[in-house]
Amino acid sequence: MKRRQFLQAASTGVVGAAVASPAIAQSAPEVRWRCTSSFPKSLDTIFGAAEDFARAVSDMTDGKFQIHVFASNEIVPGLQALDAVQAGTVEMCHTASYYYVGKDPTFAFGSAIPFGLNARMINAWFLTGGGLDMMNEFYKKYNVTMLPGGNTGTQMGGWFRKEINSVQDLNGLKMRIAGIAGQILQRLGGVPQQIAGGDIYPALEKGTIDAAEWVGPYDDEKLGFARVAKYYYYPGWWEGCAALNFFFNQAKFNELPKTYQAVVRTAALMANQQMQANYDAKNPGAIKRLVAGGAQLRAFPQDVMEACYKVSNQLYDEISAKNPEFKKVYDAVRTFRNDSYLWWQVAEYTFDNFMIRARARG
Repeated sequence: MKRRQFLQAASTGVVGAAVASPAIAQSAPEVRWRCTSSFPKSLDTIFGAAEDFARAVSDMTDGKFQIHVFASNEIVPGLQALDAVQAGTVEMCHTASYYYVGKDPTFAFGSAIPFGLNARMINAWFLTGGGLDMMNEFYKKYNVTMLPGGNTGTQMGGWFRKEINSVQDLNGLKMRIAGIAGQILQRLGGVPQQIAGGDIYPALEKGTIDAAEWVGPYDDEKLGFARVAKYYYYPGWWEGCAALNFFFNQAKFNELPKTYQAVVRTAALMANQQMQANYDAKNPGAIKRLVAGGAQLRAFPQDVMEACYKVSNQLYDEISAKNPEFKKVYDAVRTFRNDSYLWWQVAEYTFDNFMIRARARG
């Protein structure tokens, strides 16, 4: 086809699409869904991702597909969000896959494993490296399908009421910590507690727990942890990233028209990117304010990092020996992580390291 003929045909197609679109919109079904979140409304970054998603779905369907987002405890408690989707109580939820490692430790890979992937790596693994297909094959038996629903980036190590000077200081430490990381802490003498986000502050204030990890400066500032625990540790070795997840009831998702399924995928991609952008933009100011207010920044001692890394690998080998599904995903993640860091040490790390040092020199 000659260039002029091609442009004429393309122009005709655009006009035709513009004329036809109202008819398509008029024939689209009215759909009303409920999404239960594992998070309180006060956390505009995490809870807001579900709202961003729902708004995009509505906008792309001229309001025909509406999703009402409910905060934690409005329909079910935050840690029961996935169960509600499995049972068909709601059509979807916004949660973190690793909250459900009690069902199967393989759930951890949908969010984060200690010493695993960082945020860019897990998105690459999900979207290009086969990770999303692998995880959804696993989720099938739970009657759900998943799309990435945001990321926090590397998290902080949490708030502590006392200093951690060596690995011995973890002995007897009662800490709110989620997922497989709790098992690692337990092997080092700690006492892990799984507590929903909205319940962490009172537990820390009353001394029911000695330490708590949540996300990072922006959210931690909102939750007020600095008022009840002054030592702020980094990095969150258990969360080089923390991927959030949209889980959909499999039957309900399959009932959607193909166009609506495409809308859902597109809206999820947007919300996934927006959450990370929100944290990257808001954390710098928050860390400045926290330190100015008296928070004491501390890096985890090297012996703590090394001990946690060693125990993590031992635990993964033990689980892999008993759980073929875990082993299949772990092997894939480990290979992807190692190849990714091979590249990062060439360009990404060297650039960032130079710029950090240049900033420090002024």
